Amino acid sequence: MTSSGKGIRPLTVWLAVGAGVAAFALIALLMNIAERREEARTPFFSVVALTDTIDDPAVWGQNFPQQYDSYLRTVDMERTRFGGSESVPRDPSPDDPRLFTARSNLDRVPQLKRMWAGYSFSVDYREKRGHAYMLDDQTFTQRQVVVQQPGTCINCHGSTYRPMRALGDGDVTAGFVALNQMTYQEARTHVTGPISCLDCHDPTTMQLRISRPAFIEGIAAYQASLGVADYDVNTMATRQEMRSYICAQCHVEYYFSKPDKRLVFPWARGLSVDSVLAYYEAMGFVDWTHGETGAPMLKAQHPEFETWSNGIHGRAGVACADCHMPYERVGAMKVSDHHVRSPLLNINKACQTCHKVDAEELLDRAESIQATTDRLSHVALDALVDLIDDIVAAQAAGRSQADLADALGYQRKASFLVDFVESENSQGFHADQEAARILAESINYSRLGQVAVRR
Repeated sequence: MTSSGKGIRPLTVWLAVGAGVAAFALIALLMNIAERREEARTPFFSVVALTDTIDDPAVWGQNFPQQYDSYLRTVDMERTRFGGSESVPRDPSPDDPRLFTARSNLDRVPQLKRMWAGYSFSVDYREKRGHAYMLDDQTFTQRQVVVQQPGTCINCHGSTYRPMRALGDGDVTAGFVALNQMTYQEARTHVTGPISCLDCHDPTTMQLRISRPAFIEGIAAYQASLGVADYDVNTMATRQEMRSYICAQCHVEYYFSKPDKRLVFPWARGLSVDSVLAYYEAMGFVDWTHGETGAPMLKAQHPEFETWSNGIHGRAGVACADCHMPYERVGAMKVSDHHVRSPLLNINKACQTCHKVDAEELLDRAESIQATTDRLSHVALDALVDLIDDIVAAQAAGRSQADLADALGYQRKASFLVDFVESENSQGFHADQEAARILAESINYSRLGQVAVRR
């Protein structure tokens, strides 16, 4: 009896201890769940009061440290096989204090100089860098030396919501008009830095909002072409649409109306390159006169939104932010990564959330598309240069501009189409079949132009 009783007491003690540990673990789990629920209910702690007058991202970062930390990483310069940029050291000067910049695309693709002959892009056109550099790279580009650029250029290179609001006495559109009509140097004095939190978020609710009047007007024109009247993007767009529209405030094709230099997105006929070209043709718009042939030319400008809209991801409802600013888990919260970089540098979070395939396979698929686009782009550029050579030779032989009008028209179209793909920053990935079609059309226009010269 005594021996048996002594054996029972330790067992009882251990059972009690085990029950206590289990109870403690359960309580800790419940407390953790409660904390996570509270975190989810309170996604940020307000350290400072934010208003429409604060465009310093460091101030916003006091309330949103995770987002601000990733925003600061846009200084990174990291190449993929066909995109991104790598640092090129340079000697600073009083006119350009930068210690480094990106590689020249004109060295990488020399045909571009011929395509843009007589235009400022034939002097300086470099690989794109992160958002941290967007204002400095525009301020110090050699294109500013070649031509007096208007204040309109600041719309996509700086944090302009606060200056527009101030210039318009609270009317952002009025401020937008005023900023467009300044010289670039004057407009630059009103802007303190590159794009910031205020340009994309309402400071009170933190909801995404469109701050650029050009996009508000452009998307309304596009919706009107679809039969939707009086479209107001800030009240009618879904949240998922807004996660692309925010980017489309800048990553688009555009032109400056004359004579007021107003920034306009040419979407009244649609978002395809054919619709945009038809829009320009109908209004007889000309960006510059070609320096070798005298053709009336069009310059395409980083049409990522239009290209994405005609690709499989856009049609499937995948937003720009899904790939370039994917969510990451921080405690109980989902935080959008504000590093804003190529998905190919972040395949795990950017791609494998949807595609359950090895990272190496996904990278190979993407680079295969880009390699094909790169090859086709060079073929199209070579064909365009052949056409330019034929026109120049015909002019040297005494042919008149009127006699060569058809060939010059083909040059204009062929150049715009290949430029549309070459200036778009996915190297065809946003819409691979569409990019291939556009380049094929460009090649065809160049060859038709050569036929017209010989006719």
